[in-house]
Amino acid sequence: MERCDVLIVGGGPGGSSCARRLVQGGADVVVLDKQRFPRDKTCAGWVTPPVFGALDIDADEYSGVTSAARVFQPITGFRTGVIGGDEVETHYDEPVSYGIRRCEFDHYLLERCGAQLRLGETFRTAEYANGLWRVNGAIEAKVLVGAGGHFCPIARRLGNRDGAAATGPNGGPGSTIAGASQSLQPRPPDARPSVVAAQEIEFEVPAGELPRVRVEGTVPELFFCNDLQGYGWCFRKGNWLNIGLGRVDREKISQHVADFCDFLRERGKLGCAIPARFHGHAYQLYERVVPRLVDDGVLLVGDAAGLAYPQSGEGIRPAVESGLLAADVILDAAGDYDRDRLAPYARKIAERFGPPRGGNAADWLPAGWLHFLAAKLLGTRWFSKKVVLEKWFLHRDTPPLELAALPAGR
Repeated sequence: MERCDVLIVGGGPGGSSCARRLVQGGADVVVLDKQRFPRDKTCAGWVTPPVFGALDIDADEYSGVTSAARVFQPITGFRTGVIGGDEVETHYDEPVSYGIRRCEFDHYLLERCGAQLRLGETFRTAEYANGLWRVNGAIEAKVLVGAGGHFCPIARRLGNRDGAAATGPNGGPGSTIAGASQSLQPRPPDARPSVVAAQEIEFEVPAGELPRVRVEGTVPELFFCNDLQGYGWCFRKGNWLNIGLGRVDREKISQHVADFCDFLRERGKLGCAIPARFHGHAYQLYERVVPRLVDDGVLLVGDAAGLAYPQSGEGIRPAVESGLLAADVILDAAGDYDRDRLAPYARKIAERFGPPRGGNAADWLPAGWLHFLAAKLLGTRWFSKKVVLEKWFLHRDTPPLELAALPAGR
């Protein structure tokens, strides 16, 4: 039987950042993930400077100036608008974000976290008794951290997902979790979270077709749907092109994606062939419901906790910051991991991200008004820069996360 202080289920940015902070604090940590890394992880993939700061990443080292090269595309502007409407271009004097490939970024974070890695192993069962979790009948841990994304089986245990069977990246049919507190009841039927359904693809453009892609690497393109239920993006990272679209209303998502690609072609932006099918995935936005984040010996981080930013759907920064906050609460608990001792994590999340957004304009405005607002507001330079970009996507009004220094000797 393998034993550890903390078992983290999910090796993405939330899990790996939590693991690294815990290891730095002296904890014995195991990270379990169904996938082997580097994994195929499609994602628009831009990361703001505060994320690099929170992770203590040296940009020169990451980008290959002092080590193996990775995709690291500086972003100094955006082109925004409504699908089919006018376009607004916004530029900055310095990089406001960086394009990365998630297969490289996640692998880098996981390799340096310092935890023991159990990759290619599916989460199947977990039982809780006498203050210990026994996972897959082979690992004993004092704390479980759910970092397995939207389909994380531990999130289902806390009632953050509908349905009884755990399915997805780290859980398969028949996965079960037993024990711990039984006081958490299913949500009332009117408290429904906002879940985005997205389809996207990332591929390397053949050299001969690069001149037919009229998208600048430094200027990603974002175009909102007319009903404001989602948006599409086209982002070039060197020779790599990422195209996708996500919507809260998941009806006919494939048709919306096809229409968006047609729009890109009509505007002369996409002249190359798309070599494969789009990949689908889902994630929960931080709105409408207060996520359940802790139980006896359990915490949720990142997409497993439903912390993606509501307007942009970005999940990397919330995943990283929640992982670091969870790690500090675990270290402060000093061996006592019941729900009351872990409760400060929920308070820290509320302080950092505020209360979940109550809803959006699509909830209460008639369709005609939505079309009017989309066309008028998103077509203005001031609104595009000050609201869409700097508030919704770049979160420039959110200060960098500050963490207390870890006590010496931990």
